[in-house]
Amino acid sequence: MLIKFECDTPELSFLLHKHPERLHTQDSTFGKVHVFSSAPGQAVLLMDIDPLKLTRRGGGSTFALQPYVNERPYVASSFLSVALNQVFRTAIAGRCESHPELVDQPLNLRLSLPALPSRGGEKLLRRLFEPLGYEVEAHALPLDSRFPAWGDSSIFDVVLKTQKELYRVLRHLYILMPVLDNDKHYWVGRDEVEKLLERGQDWLSDHPERDLIVTRYLKFRKDLTRGALSALQPLDDADGEEYDGPNAEAAVERALGLHDQRLNRVAERRLPDRGRPWLRRRQTS
Repeated sequence: MLIKFECDTPELSFLLHKHPERLHTQDSTFGKVHVFSSAPGQAVLLMDIDPLKLTRRGGGSTFALQPYVNERPYVASSFLSVALNQVFRTAIAGRCESHPELVDQPLNLRLSLPALPSRGGEKLLRRLFEPLGYEVEAHALPLDSRFPAWGDSSIFDVVLKTQKELYRVLRHLYILMPVLDNDKHYWVGRDEVEKLLERGQDWLSDHPERDLIVTRYLKFRKDLTRGALSALQPLDDADGEEYDGPNAEAAVERALGLHDQRLNRVAERRLPDRGRPWLRRRQTS
């Protein structure tokens, strides 16, 4: 599986921290990840999954050949999301020591994902990406080109076009690819909440499909979903006139344990003018 990045500036390689004239290869727990380029302003991330490594990892196989006969090596899934974070770790964090002025510069980007699963069809693809400012081109792939009567699959050939900072695009992909696939290849624990809040800062709380994204990303674990949504909720109420009630107080207390930075941001935006009434209520109760 691969993602192709195209940009109208050759400085893309500086932001990705990958020399455009070299092949970059890294080992992973499920195979190898390659990054290469065939032209300035272009980069391709190629994921090469090793079926034997998948077999050794174990898992909930429902039939004997599932680790060998499946679509995982060919579609954009949580494997590709992990690979993206692995090889572009500095870029996704929004750092570029050689050209720091480029980090916050919007780029005209074109992303090609030739096999992106969407358990929800083209409508879900558009519901997730279009509110973030992407132009979406999607074509459903047939189940088997030799048998058109079988119809289309849930896998799409997708092109995304946008004008925004590279680190934002990488964060969107990191979260939304496994959400579209509605599955993950690894156990989802409490650390996934921190990853979601970190990569989703500045966009997830305002997304119209926020609840769906959080629920799918955390694999329908209700305890984790409640914690993540409550940590995101204060940002919705930050510009309101009131911030009180037992639900709001509980949300703040949960957010403290999940993401102190997010709570500090809320406090800076509204609490200096009105004090902390929720703290006074707790002290007098």
